[in-house]
Amino acid sequence: MTSSISVDVAIIGGGIVGMSVAYFAAKQGLSVAVLEKGEIAQGTSSRCDGNILVIDKEPGFDSLMSLESQKIIAELTRQLPQPFEYRAPGSLFVCETEEELAAAKMWVDRQRALGLPFRMLDRADIRQESAYFADDLVGGLECASDSTVNPYMLTYALAEGAAAHGAAMHLRTEVRGIARLKGGGFAVDTDRGSWIADKLVNAAGCWAPHLGRMLDIDIPIVPRKGHLIVASRQRPVGLRKVMEFGYLMSKFGGSRRVDEETERYGVALVFEPTESQNFLIGSSREFVGFDTSVRPQVVRAMARRAMRFYPGIADFQVIRTYTGLRPWTPDHLPIVSGVDEIPGYYIAAGHEGDGISLAAVTGKLMSELLTEAAGTCVPTEPLRYDRFREKGA
Repeated sequence: MTSSISVDVAIIGGGIVGMSVAYFAAKQGLSVAVLEKGEIAQGTSSRCDGNILVIDKEPGFDSLMSLESQKIIAELTRQLPQPFEYRAPGSLFVCETEEELAAAKMWVDRQRALGLPFRMLDRADIRQESAYFADDLVGGLECASDSTVNPYMLTYALAEGAAAHGAAMHLRTEVRGIARLKGGGFAVDTDRGSWIADKLVNAAGCWAPHLGRMLDIDIPIVPRKGHLIVASRQRPVGLRKVMEFGYLMSKFGGSRRVDEETERYGVALVFEPTESQNFLIGSSREFVGFDTSVRPQVVRAMARRAMRFYPGIADFQVIRTYTGLRPWTPDHLPIVSGVDEIPGYYIAAGHEGDGISLAAVTGKLMSELLTEAAGTCVPTEPLRYDRFREKGA
């Protein structure tokens, strides 16, 4: 390639967030190039569960943004030609103690005050959900709107949808340098040629800080490692997503009464049935850099935690285990924003474990920012890049 290709928008990153941005931007008529150093969904998007959740979101902006993403995902089932195993069965939190149940009641009251479809569950409700639950679980809560997808298939469906609107996908194309142009815009140098873009979207997830440094931008994203177990058994365990209420403590850094190993690895029950009749068991949370090795001691801790809530599934068979890196930010919200000091530079990253949940609303919001739309699908203030500077982060 001897000359540069000019586009309205260059998107760096071919995961679910990058492909969602590409789809919605191309749909708005912008010329789009996606630059991905590997394959589509090669990173975090293929190493995660597939939940579009409101149940675990802080009541307020977080939960309302997630509800908007659920609505957009439902629309995408009609807009995208490729299916992506969409189901909307709702999801559950289960509680171990009366103290957790009291906290769950406050959580439900706050969500219901916002008009969200939450309700409390008693012991009988929990037993009806699955015969394999432990007898001492005191209750829980439900969010009826929660849905699930195959994240790999959704990423590809978005990519195909973006391509149908004219977006160009450049895989196995690693960005080596980014420079600002005097007249505005950016020159993006890769190992397979160069691009000129009026606007640039950094959608590289855990690797977003690396790209930010090319223009001296400090992006406060750190990889947070998570393990998953893919398992099976002859008889089905349950029909929808289940988490322990203590998952919130693990996610947001609260204290729990658990054994030392469970606490050390940030382990909390996540159970998710798949369309193929297998199920996923999670989860763990560790700050260990970019180490993606599977650690048997973490897998054991996750299996023990699953059997505490489901003692009747001790005969499950492990099909495989794997890890993924989640792009963590200090306030647990993504960055979906322009960078004021560099006009035309945007960030769509930092979703931690909510990349699948928030990919749709992120793509739509970013397309609105790129086209300078009069209004946006969700408020932009909580997602601004410069919020960390204001907090001294």
